[in-house]
Amino acid sequence: MQLTAEEIKSNLLLATEYEGRTVLHMAAELGKLGILQKVWEWANDKLTAEEIKSNLLLATDCEGRTVLHMAAEHGNLETLQRVWEWANEQLTAEEIKNILLLATGSRGRTVLHKAAEGGKLETLQKVWEWANVQLTAEQIKTKLLLATDCKGRTVLHMAAEHGKLETLQRVWEWANEQVTTEEIKIILLLATDCTGKTVLHMAAEHGKLEILQKVWEWANEQLTAEEIKKIYY
Repeated sequence: MQLTAEEIKSNLLLATEYEGRTVLHMAAELGKLGILQKVWEWANDKLTAEEIKSNLLLATDCEGRTVLHMAAEHGNLETLQRVWEWANEQLTAEEIKNILLLATGSRGRTVLHKAAEGGKLETLQKVWEWANVQLTAEQIKTKLLLATDCKGRTVLHMAAEHGKLETLQRVWEWANEQVTTEEIKIILLLATDCTGKTVLHMAAEHGKLEILQKVWEWANEQLTAEEIKKIYY
């Protein structure tokens, strides 16, 4: 017995699993462009424009992650770019800005946080480019670079924990362009997460020598001997 058009729509394309993810969310999380593209084709064949917008592109899972958040964290650059293209075709500039780029979800992580967590430079760089087109300098500074997630971690913390040296360095470069010396010192280098870990703690915990050395260099450039001693020892 075949499924009706309504059953395909409601029980397959729009249905969410226990974490609130649609099939499109899961395809974005997998990061394979062919699968993502095929699900999108089915959605455009079976759903209305409003359903695609509200139930797929803007819909969030139980952690508040959109399809773009998932593509940034798990997908490759191709899948991320394709989701962004669809968003620009279907959404307003305000929706892209507030729901895709600035939204943090239940864990307080923006798309830039997710890209840093994913540890892929090309993905991180692309999200940064979009942010610079869509957001003001103040929003980039306060809502992206200095913003902390539910555990008190900034994008720099996440790059130190999950990224490679090149992603960490890129975030540091952006911070030096957008943020004051005092903010770099207090919010990025000296700040601790909810468990008391600084960026240096995270680099040491995850065993990446090149990242550990780089953070140490920055600390010695920005902090006094007493601050280094107090926080890092």
